[in-house]
Amino acid sequence: MTGLRWGILGTGSIAHTFTSDLRTAGLDVVAVGSRAAGTARRFAGEFAIPRAHGSYQELADDPEVDIIYVASPHAQHSEHARLVLEAGKPALVEKAFTLTAGQAAELRDLAASKSLFLMEAMWTRYLPDMIRIRELVRSGALGEVRAVTADHTQSLPTDPAHRLNAPELGGGALLDLGVYPVSFVCDILGLPTSISAGGRLQDLGTDTEVATVMTHASGAVSTTVSSSRGAGSNTAAIVGTEARIEIDPIWYAAASFRVIATDGRVVEEYRTPVEGRGMQYEALAAERYIAEGRLDSELEPLDETVGIMGVLDEIRRQIGVVYPGVDD
Repeated sequence: MTGLRWGILGTGSIAHTFTSDLRTAGLDVVAVGSRAAGTARRFAGEFAIPRAHGSYQELADDPEVDIIYVASPHAQHSEHARLVLEAGKPALVEKAFTLTAGQAAELRDLAASKSLFLMEAMWTRYLPDMIRIRELVRSGALGEVRAVTADHTQSLPTDPAHRLNAPELGGGALLDLGVYPVSFVCDILGLPTSISAGGRLQDLGTDTEVATVMTHASGAVSTTVSSSRGAGSNTAAIVGTEARIEIDPIWYAAASFRVIATDGRVVEEYRTPVEGRGMQYEALAAERYIAEGRLDSELEPLDETVGIMGVLDEIRRQIGVVYPGVDD
């Protein structure tokens, strides 16, 4: 199956960006679903989408939809991805995939039981620069990789009523921001063998800053920093015995990078313009995987997604963040 017909579940900012990028890539968006019919109609009008549904169930049941992008807040990902899978459709689920590793494992197992494709929308992994970075690391161009570091810091809303500050909605810096650098270091080094985390919590119980030091099976170490209260450099680096990669701001979006030898020579400089935000690459990958009959992503298999959610669970445990109704 090629040329899939996409449905968009949710009408928030990330859904707007994703749909715009799909249009940029010439992909077919045929339906949108929202909790309110009026909201769905406005979104459909903005992107010339032929069908607008006033419920997520209607979208999931739409026979003209082949695959659904789940763009609701991450506290609802488990429920909404399950709804899509139960309707017999493959799903691309926005990060963070779920709130916990347990929820992620349940979705993985449900998709497998129904022989349906399921993938986390960690769009950064599919960008052209990240593809090249993986090639360099795996070719041995850096020598032995000894360390990886990445940060993701932004000034996000401080309104106590905002979902980002509500622990029951999975609020905090970790799942909105920290998931990026944690996923990145796991992509390069594999899941960690040890985790040490520190953080700062606000009075509402959500984390505003999180830092990690992790070791990995090769012996390499990684560090990550995330903050929702200040915008930093947002850079990343991979350090090897022969060379390092320095990724320019904003490293988790389409970015340029340099390969720098230990003597300071720039061995390679990578710059490739990307139209839009770059979220079309994950959608194109999903379409390709489904056309090939795959049920999983080769760049982030579901077992790895579940493992990364487990890493986030352990970080939360160490810094004292609890999601009421989920961790109880």
